[in-house]
This record gives sequence, structure tokens and C-alpha cells, in this order.
Amino acid sequence: MRRTVRIPLPTAREIALAAALAAAAALPVVRTWHLQWGADEDELAATLPGDALQPAPALVATRAVTVRATPERVWPWLVQIGQGRGGFYSYDALENAFGCRIVSAGRVVARWQHLAPGDEVRLHPRVALRVVEAEPGRWIVLRSPDEGAPAFTWSFVLRPGRDRTTRVVVRERYAAPTPFVRAVLEPTAAASAVMTRGMLRGLRRRVEETA
Repeated sequence: MRRTVRIPLPTAREIALAAALAAAAALPVVRTWHLQWGADEDELAATLPGDALQPAPALVATRAVTVRATPERVWPWLVQIGQGRGGFYSYDALENAFGCRIVSAGRVVARWQHLAPGDEVRLHPRVALRVVEAEPGRWIVLRSPDEGAPAFTWSFVLRPGRDRTTRVVVRERYAAPTPFVRAVLEPTAAASAVMTRGMLRGLRRRVEETA
């Protein structure tokens, strides 16, 4: 006579525990993915404009995308970013849910084609970053307005690629001078990953459609 072997089904508690363990195990992978989305090894290791402004960051994110156009064609779209300017080419509805009042441009606008050190690039009507460097056709470096050691730097670098393409590399460097800042750093970087990914894709689409 055959004996039927009954395999006990996992309980709801065991399923929840397994799911929690799987999620915990995946966190380092997810964190690495969102901090390095699209960037290759050379870009992750490269010293980029703006790095020296925050020489000992608590967290660094480097993300990148390839655009099928030359840096000269990408630059007019990049230089006009900002609230009250060309927007960020990302998720306007999500940004506007927080009162940002952003409308991402669908064309290059002449009056937004100039940035110089000391200019402001706004994230929100009440939140602005300062331009530290703006090298036409090559890079823009922004930082939080704190004097001395800035809490945050944001660099956009255009690197010529193969076959007349451009690598758009975006780097964020965060300081964590207080326990509160350290506590919010990871969720801030995760939220930034979503918006930056949307921004890079939106920038690429606009450039390639008009190139």
C-alpha cells in the first residue's frame, strides 16, 4: 500500500517572515541599482566636476543615460532645467503634488539658454540651488545654498560617446552633518532615483525627437 506523504503548507506567519527576509536580502541590490542606474564602471569611478565641493560625502549617487545626439544638441535642453524655466522633464504631476508648480518644456526656449555661477536653479518656488559652474556644452554644477561645505551637490556632465552619441552623467553628493540628515539620507536618495531616472529619460526623448 502506498503511503501518502502530506507536506504541511506554510502558515501565514511563515510566509510573512520569508517575504521579509527576501526583501531584506534584496535591499543592498536595490540600493546599488538605484544609486548607480545606467552608469558604467568608468563613470562610477570618474572624478567629475563638482566632486571637490564635497570631498567626503556620506552618500554618492551616479546615474547616466545615452542620448543619440551630440553634446551640442543635448546642451540647450539641459541648460534650461529648473522650476520657472524648462522644468525637469520628469513627473510633473508628482512634483506639482508638492507645490513645485513645474511645467516641463517641449521645446528649447531662447531666454533660458544662459546659466552662470551665482544664478539660481529652483526645485520649488521656495527652494533653489546655486550654480557653481556652467561650462557650455559640457557640464553644470549646482549646490545647496549653504556657505562653506555644501550639504548637497548636483552635477550634470555631457560626455561624448560613440557614433555621435552623448553620455549624460548625473552625480549627487550628500553630506550628513547631523543625525537628522543621516536619517533622511537614504529615503531622499531613493526618491531622487525615481525622479532622476524620469528626468534622464524625458531629456533623452526630447533631444532625440528634435535632433
